[in-house]
Order: sequence, then C-alpha cells, then structure tokens
Amino acid sequence: MIHELTNPITKTLITRLRDNRTKALVFRHTIKEITKQLIYEALKESSTVEQNIDTWQGKKSFNTLDEENIMVVTILRAGLPMLESAMELLPNITAGFLAMKRDETTHKSVLYYDRVPDCKDKVVLLVDPMLATGGSLNDALDVIKSKEPTKIISLNIICAPEGLKNVEQNHSDIDIFVAQIDEKLNDDMFIIPGLGDAGDRAYNTIEE
Repeated sequence: MIHELTNPITKTLITRLRDNRTKALVFRHTIKEITKQLIYEALKESSTVEQNIDTWQGKKSFNTLDEENIMVVTILRAGLPMLESAMELLPNITAGFLAMKRDETTHKSVLYYDRVPDCKDKVVLLVDPMLATGGSLNDALDVIKSKEPTKIISLNIICAPEGLKNVEQNHSDIDIFVAQIDEKLNDDMFIIPGLGDAGDRAYNTIEE
C-alpha cells in the first residue's frame, strides 16, 4: 500500500530539496528531517514493549519500540542521510547496506554489494530517496525478502508513478511511505520535476 505524506511542512522541505541553490550540507539535513517524518508515519501503528529504566523516582517501566527488532537498510550512496537519520532517531536499531549501479543504457540496476546482517523475524526499513523506475527497489526487496524478515517498509522521498506501479505489481505486500509523488518519468527515466541526482547533490559530486 502507498502512503503519501500531506503535511505542509513536508511539502516545504521538498521544495527546499528541489532548489538548486540548496547546498549539500542543507540538502542532507533536509533529507534527514523528511526521513524522520516518514518514520513517524511508518511506525505509528507498531506495537511496543515495556522497558524498565532508572528515573528520578527510581525504577519505572514504560512502553517503547523494540529497537533491537528493527533494521534500517540503505541503498548506497544517496540513502546514507536517510540511514543516519533513522539511527539518530532510534540509536539501537541495526544497519544494513546494499549497493546498486544503474546502467545508463538499459536503465536497469545491478547489485554489486550486499552487507545486510541477519534480519530474520525483524522489521526492515528500506530507505532510498528516489524511486524512479522501481528497478533498484524491486531488486533490493528481492534480496531482503530472501533473508526472511517479518515485514519490510519502504521509505522514499520522491517517487514517480511508473515506479510505484512497478513495485506494487512485483511486491504488493510492501508498504511504501513517500513524501512526494511527482508527475512522471522522462525519456531518460529521470523523475519530473524531481530534484536531480540525490547522491550527487548530497555529496557535492555534480559534474559541471
């Protein structure tokens, strides 16, 4: 199921990302802020466990997320700010990494690095800022599903309708939380209006 954020704060942050004047540091920070909003929505129905902690009144028990049963997996490199945001918010979760490269001729993704720890019976948050054709996300979901997690939730900043449709057709059991669904893909399979290459803009590797 697809869930799009409608908060005007989210839309304001998306506009900041689209602005070419936004520097890399602010770009990464903005991605982190949007990621937190996505996580709030994605986990708001999650069950909690009781945790005993030391308080100013002594030992007390309170409800909390079971962070040890949550893993965040990023598709390198553009997803790194999203992973960092998740781990700032929930510091006891585990991290995993996948690396894929897009073939600019076929527009298909090629997996060349898999460092996802054991996630059997865990909830996996799969983070990637851009969902264009859906090819990378489909491949990443195939890899993670083979590791038998309890649930996979995809968190994305900007998506193309074509990519969302592709993922839904291949992985109808996955919940996708997206900050913004854009208009379309162009002939080069880039999201329109989009924001350019998120990885390049986040890390100042844009070719002039």
